[in-house]
Amino acid sequence: MSQPFSPDIIFAGGGATACVAAGRLAACDPSLKILILEGGQHTLNKDSVVQPYQCPSHLAPTSTMMTFNIGNPSQNLNGRKPIVQCGRCVGGGSSVNFMMYNRSPASDFDDWGVHGWRSEDLIPLMKKLETYQAKPDSPTHGYSGPIKVSRGGRELTVCNEFIKVGITYHGRKFAEDTDDLETCNTYSPLLKYINETTGRRSDAASSYVYNQAHNTNLQVWVGKRVTRVIFADKRAVGVEFINDPISCPDADPSPSIVKASRLVVVAGGAFGSPAILERSGIGAKAVLERCGITQLVDLPGVGENYQDHNSAFATYFSADDIVTMDPLWSGDGSVVQGKHALAVFQIPLKHPNAEELAQWKIDSKSFIAQNGSDAKIKWRPDEEELKTMGPAFQPRWNEFFRDHPDRAVAIFIIFAGNSGEPILPILPRRNYFIACYFSLYAASIGSVHIKLENGRETIDFTPGYLNDPSDIVPLNVGYKRMREIFRRMPSYRGEVAARHPPFPQGSAAVCKEMTGPVELYAPDIIYSAEDDKVIDTFHRENVSTTWHSLGTCAMKPRVDNGVVDPRLNVYGVTNLKVADMSIVPKNVGTNTYSTALVIGEKAAMIIAEDLSLVCRL
Repeated sequence: MSQPFSPDIIFAGGGATACVAAGRLAACDPSLKILILEGGQHTLNKDSVVQPYQCPSHLAPTSTMMTFNIGNPSQNLNGRKPIVQCGRCVGGGSSVNFMMYNRSPASDFDDWGVHGWRSEDLIPLMKKLETYQAKPDSPTHGYSGPIKVSRGGRELTVCNEFIKVGITYHGRKFAEDTDDLETCNTYSPLLKYINETTGRRSDAASSYVYNQAHNTNLQVWVGKRVTRVIFADKRAVGVEFINDPISCPDADPSPSIVKASRLVVVAGGAFGSPAILERSGIGAKAVLERCGITQLVDLPGVGENYQDHNSAFATYFSADDIVTMDPLWSGDGSVVQGKHALAVFQIPLKHPNAEELAQWKIDSKSFIAQNGSDAKIKWRPDEEELKTMGPAFQPRWNEFFRDHPDRAVAIFIIFAGNSGEPILPILPRRNYFIACYFSLYAASIGSVHIKLENGRETIDFTPGYLNDPSDIVPLNVGYKRMREIFRRMPSYRGEVAARHPPFPQGSAAVCKEMTGPVELYAPDIIYSAEDDKVIDTFHRENVSTTWHSLGTCAMKPRVDNGVVDPRLNVYGVTNLKVADMSIVPKNVGTNTYSTALVIGEKAAMIIAEDLSLVCRL
């Protein structure tokens, strides 16, 4: 196969970090020939991408914009095989995620202990990449970057109920901004990666790559899955790729090679990058031998150090007269619930979503520009809550959280609507809201490697979820705490029992539909020892990924099972870097899109310096 384009730099993967780095480098030097190879499809102007309300659709098993990675069965998940999705399209997770704007505390980056990657090095890049549309003159935010951050199109008032109960019954403070890199344990609005002006998703592909379509030296080849790096005397000189069998099912499956004159950057994410390295002969000897691959470099850290956040969900009934996302998410399209239409409408709609779409196109003030959540808390237990967490969590608390008041144990979020529709059994059409709680900084560590089964390559994936006894405790306590908050919200109408722990009849915790909330200062539910076991089992059978996979090509010293150095160079070879969430050495307390963006900005700076590009990034 002849290649009419001879790139200087190849990015093996077209996810968020690759788009940021490639876009910055192309803007810095338009003569630089940059090629992004992406196994998935284009996302430019696709409704399912640019219309924020459609974000849950990407979790459907039929989605071709996500890869569904199936883990090994785990005793700690009651024998279940967990499924972890990741983006497989231009822009990666930034094109398909729920657009939640969270930033980790600055101390997370300091704890990495990596030269050039401390918070003082990265905060200027965090500000550079964003246009913060929620509040002016914040010293930790940026106001002229390509990534837009806002409250979204229209407010979901039920989320205000969550905050009001939180600052009264739950006894926490409120702040407009808890993403200032230090504020914690405080209720706040949940901002979104949505452009306030256009109402569109603010993804990395549109913000860094597609906006440079005029530059023919920046090319994206879709449907091209990189299999391995090509070396000449341990110097990376190109990559081998195939037509992706999902994106291009009828195309020639034969491999092709494209050369890079200056640099190869592996950017396949926490799953793709270690696989590319292992197919290239870089990894642990035992892993490579079982796949019949000749070892080029002994790097046993490749594929190790897998980390994620553990999430759980519980669904509740909402009052009929409250506005939620259910009409949009259920496919009704009328955005009318019972007798109550959204305030913008005077009459029931006759065409699915027509007025909402029209309003979105006019001024973005529409629920089309919503992801379903307007409120959150980065939660730390108070003294009473800590007592209920018991001895299994105490050592972890003392070691990792106690002396770090900026470090949250979990994030609690309310979704105004049944956002789980694509992956859970369909519920009757009515109003719902969901308690989402995901723990941060799990002690459990997993791994992901390639393996052969019946002569075909597959994945050997052990997420490690709940392997450490301390990891399930925040979920168990989070369920109870969020249930108490929801029970006190004016719009609460009980629990959807099928999506809660199956408490036995006679238990004070039995889930059922209700006619209204309890009093604000009513007694909490008293859970028996048997109830606690039911909650524990519920989480082992239902805990899921938060789609925040990281760490599998860790930026650590080689002697500590590191894969790349602080300049992102892969140990033992030259001309090869890794730039994506796989380089993160220790977990971060955030939705990880924010971290992927700053890694992309930092990678662009490093590459520009290494190539002696004359520009200011």
